[in-house]
Amino acid sequence: MNDGKETTTDQVLIIPCSGIGKAYGSVGREATYVVVEELRPNQADTLCLSLLTLQDEEAQQKVRKHATITIDGCPKACAKVNVEKSGGTPAAIFRVFDVFREYKDLRVGSVLDIGDNGRKLAKILAEKVAVTVDELYNGKREG
Repeated sequence: MNDGKETTTDQVLIIPCSGIGKAYGSVGREATYVVVEELRPNQADTLCLSLLTLQDEEAQQKVRKHATITIDGCPKACAKVNVEKSGGTPAAIFRVFDVFREYKDLRVGSVLDIGDNGRKLAKILAEKVAVTVDELYNGKREG
């Protein structure tokens, strides 16, 4: 998560859904934090989806300037929809359920505690997202 440091336009933004009351939304947020804090701390950053929902101008400018990845926990695709409403175009779109389909043995706990399986699923998703961050980040650096 952004710790107050200036974000460069080279960083890739990852916008997870808010997932209020949804366990898959919690998995998506967990995956985002794994990418931003552990896997790609210098290449990726995030911002709160509610800032886009509230039409915060600074947040909207960020999704217009940065390559953006959305992670959604349900078919409503709130992260994708709000990035698009803000004038951004997601460079990549991930749905937690699509990853779950590949790993059906990783049943997620609850929204309050996704459990060990939920954390494993988040880590798998984070690794997939990190590959996309690499592609987008390196593409921006070369271009």
